[in-house]
Amino acid sequence: MTTLMVFDFDHTVVDDNSDTWVIKCLPDQTLPDSVKNSYRKGHWTEYMDRVMNYIGEQKVGPNRIRSVMETIPFTAGMTDLLTFISENKSTIDCIVISDSNTMFIDWILKAAGLQKAVDQVFTNPGRFSESGFLEVECYHSHDCQKCPVNLCKRKVLEQYLSERADGGTKYQRIFYVGDGGNDLCPASCLRGNDVVMPRKGYTLEKLLAKLAAQEGDTSLRAQVISWSIGTDILQELKASIQS
Repeated sequence: MTTLMVFDFDHTVVDDNSDTWVIKCLPDQTLPDSVKNSYRKGHWTEYMDRVMNYIGEQKVGPNRIRSVMETIPFTAGMTDLLTFISENKSTIDCIVISDSNTMFIDWILKAAGLQKAVDQVFTNPGRFSESGFLEVECYHSHDCQKCPVNLCKRKVLEQYLSERADGGTKYQRIFYVGDGGNDLCPASCLRGNDVVMPRKGYTLEKLLAKLAAQEGDTSLRAQVISWSIGTDILQELKASIQS
């Protein structure tokens, strides 16, 4: 029987936002107002494409960007958790669904030697142009009114589960680990046997508490267990495997 671990990335696997961490590669570590003020709500990926274009215009190359991204801190206990997952791949599948981009996540996991823990990463495609600029594209299009235009995590998760089921894999239990508002939508497709794990003190925990306070609300069936550090999640995972 296989367990599926689903992780958000920013403020979950790593203890910061990879999209804002990249600004540290600039000489003065700040963006001009013309770039900052170009953000429109729900259109973060398009904004990040402009940020990376500005960074490229400042003659900051791929090697400098990568070396800065590799310094982002992991959330406490998360490397222990991912190491355990990588050592138990026969019974644990693991995916990341993130609003970051493929380059950042790949660099960060590889630098920590943790890429073997993660089977698949679903995030916005990032690639370097011939001029050495990192270009970021939207992951997909969807018609979910609750999510940013570039990514509905529920759609990604449901599609992944459908493809795995077609291949003969049905999960005994799914753990969904996240922190943000865009993690609420995928949590709503979990079953009663599954677990949604919001980070304590972050937006997802507050949204789940609001749902729980609404009488008659049946949009969430999964069990809710909050966490502060990665080893809290590891304890729950171990207990689930042993039960």
